[in-house]
Amino acid sequence: MKVVAQADGRIVVVDDDRLVREIVRDALEGLARVETCESGERALESLSRERADLVVSDLTMPGMSGIELLERIQREHPGTEFVLLTANASVESAVGALRMGAADYLIKPIRPEELALAVEQILARRRLLAENARLRDEIEIVESCRVLLRCLDPGEVYAVALDLVLGTLGCRRGVVHFRCTSVPRSEGVATRGFDEDQAHRLRDILVTDKAPDLDGVSGPVTVADGKMHDILRSCGIDPGPAVVVPVRSQESEAGLIWAFDETKERDSSAIDRARLVARHAELALQNAERFHRAKERAFIDDVTEAYNARYLLQATEREIQRAERYKKELAVLFLDLDRFKLVNDQYGHLVGSDVLRQLAEVLEECIRQVDTLARYGGDEFTILLIDTDLEEGATIGERIRRTVADTIFEGERGAPIRLSISIGVATYPKHASDRDALLDVADKAMYLAKSQGRNCVCTADELQA
Repeated sequence: MKVVAQADGRIVVVDDDRLVREIVRDALEGLARVETCESGERALESLSRERADLVVSDLTMPGMSGIELLERIQREHPGTEFVLLTANASVESAVGALRMGAADYLIKPIRPEELALAVEQILARRRLLAENARLRDEIEIVESCRVLLRCLDPGEVYAVALDLVLGTLGCRRGVVHFRCTSVPRSEGVATRGFDEDQAHRLRDILVTDKAPDLDGVSGPVTVADGKMHDILRSCGIDPGPAVVVPVRSQESEAGLIWAFDETKERDSSAIDRARLVARHAELALQNAERFHRAKERAFIDDVTEAYNARYLLQATEREIQRAERYKKELAVLFLDLDRFKLVNDQYGHLVGSDVLRQLAEVLEECIRQVDTLARYGGDEFTILLIDTDLEEGATIGERIRRTVADTIFEGERGAPIRLSISIGVATYPKHASDRDALLDVADKAMYLAKSQGRNCVCTADELQA
């Protein structure tokens, strides 16, 4: 226990008598770091430079008295323990000092063993009170983190964790940026304490390649500068120091929380509180990932392992909202195999299902990772191409058509099967402004391709010709 006190505790000894200062210092050196001062004024200067756990002061000194020093410390350095030493003790002076907040009152000449015991008890009580306060804080944090248990979406986990970190640290402004792979193309940014224009500019920057490395921080840490600070300054924001808190799952989710507050200095206890929130957020992420996996199975087509029509409807709605927000275009490709019934009739439905699985793999190779492939039903597939206009969508459709025509699919016992495909292309917002209308017009463009001899690509523009 004494080693801990020596590392963490600090005592200031105040007495105008050099011999008394040395006796007190020698008695207390094993309990804490000790600094001696010859006057109350020097003691206050010392406290202004570095806080102390305890001040041991003579009562009667030239200049500022021990009682006057006690009053100043109570006012300017609350929480600092105080022990008075005097050669002229009286019941009234002792009671007065104790009522003013002194922890103890000892009579000169000082007996080192008595002084050491009194100070050791004061420091032990102080450590106990600090530990109790820490435990109360942790209980409050744990209780506040219960809200994370209700978060089943990773993005929501990060946003709630940001609020909890800010509340725990007493910060006003914060940012969380996360890689949320279980929610395709999630923006991965939430902000607090910034005005609408600042938040919008910050989000635009962070969703580009300029974002900080989400895997570059191993644990909560206080930083005064860095890439996030540069980004904020580019938005006209002076952020000040920040506590950076990584929150990661055991799988693929990863994010960083920045809590900014230029008016506060952060100590190790703040880092510990932030780490406690991060641990609960990481448990919530694991729950969200398990929930997402179970939910995702409901969106996966059993035959092709591509997304199914249920997922397609949700994804189309989400991508339309995204395109509207960022003033982008969204292309939809509706694909249908030509005369696929002949494959089923000749080789059987088991072979037909295997061919559809092979086709899904071919289609995945033709699109970007950010795009969405779904089996709409039967031998029909749909592809969502984000940030893609009609001309580019038609070009991609033509590339898919040629690739399918050039691919030899394997039938029963390796028998070669040739396929062709008809494709319709439509875009938001040019051809439709809502999900159902957009899918419908792409479907009609596909049927136009069928009517023009199959194995071709038609756009929704041709429907209006």
